[in-house]
Parts: sequence; structure tokens; C-alpha cells
Amino acid sequence: MNKYELAVVLNAVIEDDARAAVYDKVKHLVERFGGQIADVDEWGKKKLAYEIEKMTEGFYYFIHFEAESSAIAEIESRIRIMDGVIRYLCVRQDEA
Repeated sequence: MNKYELAVVLNAVIEDDARAAVYDKVKHLVERFGGQIADVDEWGKKKLAYEIEKMTEGFYYFIHFEAESSAIAEIESRIRIMDGVIRYLCVRQDEA
């Protein structure tokens, strides 16, 4: 199993309940495809570096987890089409 970090930026305009539901769906996806979540960094609302879909702010979450490399494509393909997610990036963390 490899270690990964999934960065997710959620829409800042949606209500708190809807944002929490989207965040829970993302965590559930990781676990559904065999990922074991180690920890989650919630950065909160931050200004975006550039405007995305006419938005200037987003809620940032960083999910650290372990999973097989085959699970990453499945996780990304489902996050890509989720409502409320404006950007995401999943990177493998090297052993240092």
C-alpha cells in the first residue's frame, strides 16, 4: 500500500450542511476503494489563487491515506463529477 495525499477544494458558496455532506462523500469514497485514512487537515475558507467558476474562495481539505495504486483512478473519476468540488489533486507521498 502506498501513502497518498488528496487535496480537495469545495465550493464556498454552498451551505455548511451541504459542504459537510460533500466532504463526507469524499471520505467515504476513499474508504470504499480500500483506502485507510490516517488524518485530515481542514484548512477552512481560503482565497483562491485565481478565479474558478466565478468564485474567489473555497474550503480546503487535505486527506492523508494509504491505498493500493489501482484505487486512485477510481477515486479521482468519482470526485471529478461531484457537485460542490471545484478542484482536487491526489499525489503519492514518497518515503523520506
